[in-house]
Amino acid sequence: MKQLNLHSAALGIAALLLLISLGLIFTGNIESAGPIIIFFFLAMALGFRGFEALKGLSYTTLIFAAVVMALYYPVYFITVGDFKLTGLITPLIQIIMFGMGTSMSAKDFVAVFKTPKGVFVGIIAQFLIMPGMGYFLATMSNFPPEIAAGIVLIGCSPSGLASNVMAYLAKANLALSLTITSIATLLAPIFTPLLMKLLAGQFIEIDMMGMMWDIAKMIIIPIGAGLLFNKLFAGKAKWLDDALPIVSMTGIALIIVVITAAGRDSLLDIGALLILIVLIHNIFGYTLGFWFARLFKMPERDARTVALEVGMQNGGLASGIANSLGKIATMGLAPAVFGPLMNITGSMLASYWHRRTPEGYVEPEIEGEVRSH
Repeated sequence: MKQLNLHSAALGIAALLLLISLGLIFTGNIESAGPIIIFFFLAMALGFRGFEALKGLSYTTLIFAAVVMALYYPVYFITVGDFKLTGLITPLIQIIMFGMGTSMSAKDFVAVFKTPKGVFVGIIAQFLIMPGMGYFLATMSNFPPEIAAGIVLIGCSPSGLASNVMAYLAKANLALSLTITSIATLLAPIFTPLLMKLLAGQFIEIDMMGMMWDIAKMIIIPIGAGLLFNKLFAGKAKWLDDALPIVSMTGIALIIVVITAAGRDSLLDIGALLILIVLIHNIFGYTLGFWFARLFKMPERDARTVALEVGMQNGGLASGIANSLGKIATMGLAPAVFGPLMNITGSMLASYWHRRTPEGYVEPEIEGEVRSH
């Protein structure tokens, strides 16, 4: 009861801080509102932890607090001494991909043989819907070329690990979700550069072979190392299994903060419109992914899976690609915005579906299937 009172009090404090920050903003004192907004998100994150239905939003709320810090105090997130913090992005992505590799096994690919139609439809939807929608929105946005290319980039990226968690919460087909994520990620070194060349070539120059190698370094090598580690030390390094999800979440948050600080000026100029376009991109991913699967007469739980796989992209990988091209402050903005937004919309959609059990649903074995996701 005391713990519940603490979380309820935190939400009450958050409401008060929100009113204060809105008052400062509407009276023209937005420069003074920074610390209040930061503490608002921190209090809200603490409050969410006390309620099962809201607990999943705590991490995203903490990211918003960190993003506000980066917007108000960017100097602390650009360099440390002579070291540029953008230099951390690729190693962090490699650590995240290594963690994905340690959680993968042959079981993740069994669905290819059990339900090849579901995997095929999911992969086609993944590399058809979001790239096409990204190109359409980038063309319509009239943004500067590099920022427009970032919208296409997030669409051309594979699904992320968050989709697996949401698939479990949404009572979708978890095994199919894991398989689509794994295969789409392994195909990314080929399909992402190819699609970027075709769709983003009008915005910026794309070195397709160079991008293939950059993505391979961020995906294939660390995932391969993770698979080997899992083969040799499965069940022998529980501390690492426990630590990697925390490291991954911290790494994703740091990547978003560094990008926000680097692209602060551009984000302040176009932030509201970029958020709107990214939100449209995300929601259309869910909607078109679901109905694309239903078009092929897939059962509802499989259609839910495809919807989440299509709508939830690997923003970290997209950020790494933008960084490797030296365009993190512009091309990296759309991926940085997409990550927190998709976690909010994904949680809302998963919660909605969780209350509506689809036909043929069987509770999955969590242990071993989502142990590191």
